[in-house]
This record gives sequence, structure tokens and C-alpha cells, in this order.
Amino acid sequence: MSGFLSSLRPALRMANVSQTARAFSSSPANSIARLTLTGRLGGEPELQATSSGQEIVKYNIATSHGRGENRQTSWWRITNFVAEGPQRDFVLGLQKGTLLYVEGDAKMSVWEDAEGQTRSALNVVQRTLEVLKRPDNGSEDSQ
Repeated sequence: MSGFLSSLRPALRMANVSQTARAFSSSPANSIARLTLTGRLGGEPELQATSSGQEIVKYNIATSHGRGENRQTSWWRITNFVAEGPQRDFVLGLQKGTLLYVEGDAKMSVWEDAEGQTRSALNVVQRTLEVLKRPDNGSEDSQ
């Protein structure tokens, strides 16, 4: 029995350790809202400029769940801050209908419209983008 208790002592000591340390992560303990989306590109990505003049790429992804008459589609606005180079050109070259895997940070924006109404929107800032499947263009070669 004493061998059993001695094998538990390290575990019992660890139970008394303060829970303020996050041994599983080296990142700061900030609140974060991260989304993982798998869906179809709803249109061609667009290059836009922010009010400060920074170029960004915006695109929409459609995700669906449910079956038959209960099927529902959600549309997600994604922002990519890659300003130039091959990564930006890659995103701008994606075709409508491309199946994408996107990881992003969710941010809520609140503003007042021209009529004085408070509006809000969920924005997703892309962190990771992977092409899972390109759309079938219906060419004879693919049949």
C-alpha cells in the first residue's frame, strides 16, 4: 500500500499548484474569438483600400447545415490583410465555388448608419486559408 501512496504523491502535489499558469500555451491569456469555416467561395475576391490607404482582399464564404427543406446557409465576410505579393495574387485568383478551409479571428464592429440607427456586423480576419477543392468548370476534359 505504501508503494501505491508514494506513486500518488507527485500527482497530489500538483493538485495544490496554483491554476494561474497556463502550461499548455506560451501565448498571452487574452480573450480570443476564433472561427474555423469550411465553405464555398461566394464570388470572386475583391481588392479594396481601407480609409488609411492599406490594400486588403475581401471575399465571402457560404457554409450550409441541415438537410432537405431544413438546409440553411450562412454567409461570412472574410478580410485578408496580405497587401502584396504571391499570397495576395493567389487569393485574388480563386474562382467562385472553390471549397475553402479558413481560420480567422472574429471581430464585432458597431457603427451608426446615416439614419442614426446603431448597426453591427461580425467580421472575420483571415489567419489561414487552404483550398480544399477547385470548382468543376464543366469542361469536356473533366467528364
